[in-house]
Amino acid sequence: MTTAQTTAMPHQDWIIHCRWCGQAMLLASEHAKLRVACPHCHETFPACQPPLRYGLSSRSKVVAGVLGIIFGCWGVHRFYLGYTGIGLLQLILFFVTFGVSSIWGLIEGILCLVGSMRDVDGLQLR
Repeated sequence: MTTAQTTAMPHQDWIIHCRWCGQAMLLASEHAKLRVACPHCHETFPACQPPLRYGLSSRSKVVAGVLGIIFGCWGVHRFYLGYTGIGLLQLILFFVTFGVSSIWGLIEGILCLVGSMRDVDGLQLR
């Protein structure tokens, strides 16, 4: 099934990869609350929380990295990636710790640039 066919369907199917063997499998939306078994290695995991979604995000790792390095003390890069809760936490911690927590944003900015972070949808940054 191609991506164009998947998006045209009334329900959403996800192509996910098994966390144990790495093989791709199709997860239909009607299995959203079931446990899914990998057809290759037969390991199971809850379908409501697939291990990782693969594909590229519309968000850029360079933009997220630069935002993290320059404005990471306020959690701006987390807001950009869609993690508003963590962004608010970083913003609050900045004022509570008088800026000491700024190192957190700097480290995450570097992690964004090397490609270690994903967006809120679990997609790899482009």
